[in-house]
Amino acid sequence: MSLISQNAIPKEPVKKKKKVTMKDEITLVEEGKEEVENGNEMDLDATRNQKRKKGRKENDERIEIEQQKEMKKLESFLFGSLYNQVEFGKDDEEEPREEVDNSSAMFFTDRSANSVLSVYEEDMDTEKESSDIPENIQRKPVWIDDEEEKTNINIAKVNKLRKLRKVEDESVISGSAYVSRLRAQHIKMNPCTDWARPDAHLRDYSSEDEDSEKESGVVVASGYGDPENADNILRTNEDLVVKRSTKLLPGLLEYSRLVDANLKDPSKGPINSVQFHKNAQLLLAGGLDRTLRFFQVDGKKNEMIQSIFLEDCPVRKAAFLPDGSQAIISGRRKFAYSFDLVKASVDKIGPLTGRDEKSLETFEISPDSKTIAFLGNEGYILLVSSKTKELIGTLKMNGTVRSVAFTNDGEKLLSSGGDGKIYHWDMRTRSCFHIGVDEGCLNGTALCTSPVGNLFAAGSDSGIVNIYNGEEFLGGKRKPIKAIENLTTKVDFMKFNSDAQILAIGSRMKKNSMKLIHVPSFTVFSNWPMPNQALHYPSCLDFSPRGGFMAMGNAAGKVLLYKLHHYHQA
Repeated sequence: MSLISQNAIPKEPVKKKKKVTMKDEITLVEEGKEEVENGNEMDLDATRNQKRKKGRKENDERIEIEQQKEMKKLESFLFGSLYNQVEFGKDDEEEPREEVDNSSAMFFTDRSANSVLSVYEEDMDTEKESSDIPENIQRKPVWIDDEEEKTNINIAKVNKLRKLRKVEDESVISGSAYVSRLRAQHIKMNPCTDWARPDAHLRDYSSEDEDSEKESGVVVASGYGDPENADNILRTNEDLVVKRSTKLLPGLLEYSRLVDANLKDPSKGPINSVQFHKNAQLLLAGGLDRTLRFFQVDGKKNEMIQSIFLEDCPVRKAAFLPDGSQAIISGRRKFAYSFDLVKASVDKIGPLTGRDEKSLETFEISPDSKTIAFLGNEGYILLVSSKTKELIGTLKMNGTVRSVAFTNDGEKLLSSGGDGKIYHWDMRTRSCFHIGVDEGCLNGTALCTSPVGNLFAAGSDSGIVNIYNGEEFLGGKRKPIKAIENLTTKVDFMKFNSDAQILAIGSRMKKNSMKLIHVPSFTVFSNWPMPNQALHYPSCLDFSPRGGFMAMGNAAGKVLLYKLHHYHQA
């Protein structure tokens, strides 16, 4: 092997390095930037194109879904779902629907109400969702009535709006308060029907429910929902629900004048007595034309049912027995009559054995319908049995007797007369157990007891009416609670209404001489009688059993009929 020296190996030419100047470096940097920028722009364009394509696709899908929803709603509105009914509380997307080809159907079922309900449910769901949104981004109302707050309404000026008052002297309220009170009054007058609910028989009445029922004035019979008492409730004809009357406010009385009760057959003489039957639809009217008439009172026609002519007895007083079976008729005669409403027969009462009274024209009937108390001579009170029509006992006053009145329980009888004193009689023992002086009275002419509570009123020939509390009077307190001085002539008749909130007083000796007293405040209703309403000479008055009607007879032979709007039942 021969050795070759290094010098013999050919060497590559060595290239000289080119000197790089500053200008060349700047050029290279700019070219690099352009390449980077071109690359970035291409990437951005690609990303944008992808986003645009994706957005268009999502938009197309959203539009397609909305169109499908609209088509479903339209189909549901036009044709309805023939197989599936709307379930409340579910959205359209959650409801499985079966596609039905309606093109070949000869008829279809209109279920547009279902679609309306479903749309309503969607709105309700939307409202629930919006309620979860914070207050600062919730929708604002489109329109607000600023005038409602500025408007003031005088509720004391209009009679029908007085029931909206919360306090007695309230008069002007704002528009918004007026609207809210009207709504509350509507709810009060139209309560919800809880008894119609399917689970009503399982309802458990708690103490809160009882309190609310007491406040609303409704008393529900016990045993509601009790299977053991269900049969007992169905076996009785008693009222299961009893409504208390509305509390009257003093000042103005809400009433309206109706057609005369005896318009179909007016009396040819003065009316001396009017009274409602216990069912409130039958009214009797008797007068000096010797005819007793019965009317069916409805406030519109008031048809006459029957009339009885008594040839020998001008009617001074007529009244139903509280049980409604008979009517007692009396005049200025030694006898009286009893008319049986069921048998339509007339029986004669008297002359009474052992008595020589020339007149039995004034009487009162006990609440149990067993005893009739006639006013006799020389202070005698004659007690007659309504069943046998015979005298069963007498009571004797010191002076002459002018008026008598039974208490609401029928155990006591009050009497007054020429000595200015009020006598209390025990009907069980037929003895007098208390005598008290009627303050400021010389001759007592009228007595009246309240059907509720212990009040009684005593009228005199001077026109003064004293109102007493029975328990306090018997306890020795002779001072009346209130003395009514609005009449200037002799008090001839007085009458409490069914809930003792109104006391009517009147005199036959002067025109329009009649007043209505608001008993809780002992003030006179200022709008009764109205100046343009002529009552003529009032002679008698009565309220219907539930207070809805008021009938007043006068010397002109008319029976004026009024509707009291505070009471919703006759």
